Amino acid sequence: MDYKALAENILNDVGGKDNIDTAWHCATRLRFKLKNEKLADTQKIENLDGVVTVVKSAGQYQVVIGNAVAKVFDPLAEMADLENTDSQNDDKKIETKDNLLNRFISFISSVFTPFLGAMAGAGILKGLLALFVALGWLTTKSGAYQIWYAAGDGFFYFLPILLAFTAAKKLKVNQFVAVALATTLVYPTLVAITASSQTMNFFNIPVVPTTYTSSVVPILLAVWVMSVIEPILDKIFPESIRNIFTPLFLLIIMAPLTLIVVGPLGASIGAILSSGVSAIYNFAPALAGALLGAFWQVFVIFGVHWTFVPVMMNNISRLGYDPLLPILSVAVISQAGAALGVFLKSKDTKMKSLAGSSVATALLGITEPTIYGVTLKLKRPFILASIAGAIGGAIAGGGQAHASSFTLPSLLALPTYLGKGFISVIIGLVVAFVLGTVLTYLFGFSKLENNNTTTAEPVQKDGVQQLITPVTGTIIPLKNVKDEVFASEAMGQGVAIVPNDNTIKSPVAGTVSAVYPTGHAIGIISQLGAEVLIHIGIDTVELNGQFFKTLVQQNQKVSVGDSLVEFDREAISEAGFDTTVMLIITNTPNYNVVVTENTLATADEQILTLTSRQEENVPVYKGEVQHV
Repeated sequence: MDYKALAENILNDVGGKDNIDTAWHCATRLRFKLKNEKLADTQKIENLDGVVTVVKSAGQYQVVIGNAVAKVFDPLAEMADLENTDSQNDDKKIETKDNLLNRFISFISSVFTPFLGAMAGAGILKGLLALFVALGWLTTKSGAYQIWYAAGDGFFYFLPILLAFTAAKKLKVNQFVAVALATTLVYPTLVAITASSQTMNFFNIPVVPTTYTSSVVPILLAVWVMSVIEPILDKIFPESIRNIFTPLFLLIIMAPLTLIVVGPLGASIGAILSSGVSAIYNFAPALAGALLGAFWQVFVIFGVHWTFVPVMMNNISRLGYDPLLPILSVAVISQAGAALGVFLKSKDTKMKSLAGSSVATALLGITEPTIYGVTLKLKRPFILASIAGAIGGAIAGGGQAHASSFTLPSLLALPTYLGKGFISVIIGLVVAFVLGTVLTYLFGFSKLENNNTTTAEPVQKDGVQQLITPVTGTIIPLKNVKDEVFASEAMGQGVAIVPNDNTIKSPVAGTVSAVYPTGHAIGIISQLGAEVLIHIGIDTVELNGQFFKTLVQQNQKVSVGDSLVEFDREAISEAGFDTTVMLIITNTPNYNVVVTENTLATADEQILTLTSRQEENVPVYKGEVQHV
C-alpha cells in the first residue's frame, strides 16, 4: 500500500488543505473539521483503495482507514501543513457553528485520543500485575512489582498533567502554563496536606481539601476557564512583554482560582456523574448491561461514546473501579463473533478476507473496520451482534463485574476485571462471541444475498467475458456520443444506446463497485475483473438525482439481468438532457473489446465481448473499436 499516495488522494478529495480547519487521527480514523463539507467528494474517498468508509458525525468528517491510519496521517499532515493550521488562533469560527453536544464530543475525543494507546497499555500493565500477584508470581513488596506498578499507575496518578497538555492544545491556549497548573494540583506538598485533611487559607479564604491525582473533570474545567482568561491578558499586555507576563498572571490567577473554586466544582461534577451512573447500575445491573451491550457500537458510530470516557475515568479515580468497561468488552467481542460468522458464511472473496482480518482487530478492541467494513455494511450481522451483545452484557452486568483500571475494552483488558464478577465477564464474553457467530451464520444473510453469492454467472473459459444489453434501444458508436470525454474514449472503450425503456439492468455478473448519489451512473466489477461503467444520459448529474431511482447498493452482488436503476427518460428529455446510455469498460487496456454489429439493442442480447489481453493470438487494440 502506497500510504503517501493515499494521503494525497484524500487531501485532494476533502477539498485540499485550504478546506481543512483542523485534523487529527484516532486508532482507526482520520478526523477532519472541514470549513465546507460540500467541497469533499465522499463517494470518491470511499472508493479509494485503503479507505473503509466515510462517517459524518459529531461535527467531524471522519475517514475510516483501520490500523494503518497513522501511516496515512503522517504524510497527509506534512502535505497539508497541519501543524501550522492547528496552531492558528483565529480558526475557531467553524466550531461555533456546531451545536453544544457536538462541540463537547469533539473536545473530549481530541483530549483523550493522543494518549489513548499509552493509557490502554498502562491499564493492562496494572491488570497483569494484579494477576501475577494473585498467581503468586510476584509480591507487592518485590522490586519488579514496584517498578512496573510505578510505570502503570504513574500514568493515571499524573493524568491531570497529560489532560492539561492535550486540552490546552485543543482550546489553543499555552500548553505549558496549563501543565504548570496541573502540576500544582498534584504537587506532593499539597497532596500531603489534602491527605491529612488539613485546611489551607489563601488570604483568609479557605481552600477545601480535595484530591486531584487521577482526576479528569477538574483540570479540564480549569483549562477551559484559562482559555477565557488568557485572551484577555493578551490584550492587556503589549506584545514585547506578553510572552512573560501573560503566563505569570495566568498562574497567579488560575492557581488559587482552581484550588478554591474550579477544582472543587469539577470534583463535585465528577462525583455527581459517578453517583448517577452507580445509581442506575445498582438499580438494575443486568438491564444496564443489556442496554450498553446492545447500543455501545451504535454510540461508536455516532461518536458519542467519547462522552463516557470521563465518566469511566472518574469512576476509577473516585470509586477505585468502573462497572461499565467489562460490559463494553462484551459489546466489542460480539462484533468479532459476527465478523467470524460472515467469514464462515460469505462466498465473496473480498468480504471473506475483510471479515477474517476484522475478527482479530475486534478481539483487540478496534471495531471500526469490523463495523464499517463488514457488519454494518451487511446490516443484519450488525443487528445480530447487538442482540448477542445485549445478552452477554446482561450476564456481565448481572454479575456486577468491575474494572480496576481503564483500558480499551477487549480481550487484553481481562486482567483488569479480576475480582468480583470476573466469572460473569468470562461467561458474557463467550456467550456474546459464540452467539454473534452462530446468529450471523444462520440469519445474517438474506435470500437475495445468498443467491447473489451462489448463482452468479460462472467465469467463462479462455479469459472471455460477454456483456448483454443494459437497456433496450438503438445502438450507436461511442464516438457519436455528444460528450467529448466519452466520444474520445478517454474513459475507456464501449458502446452507447439511445434507450426506449426506463430500466437499466446488469449486463454482467459481478459486484457493484460504485453507486453515485445522483443515480445517474453505476459501476460494476465483473468476475473476470472488467470494470464496467453504466452512465445514464449526458450531464444528467446536474439533475441531482431527480428522475432517477437506484435499486442496488455499493458492494452488492448482482447477476446478469438484475435491475440496477429506474429512470424517467421522458422527463429527463423534457428537462433538456440527452438520455443516451453509455456502457464503458474503464480498464480497457486489460481487454480487447468487440462491439456487436447490430443496431438494435434487444433484451438479453450480447452487446460486448471482452477478451483478456494476456491470452495468446489476440489482436491488440490500436485505437478503434472493432465491430463484428
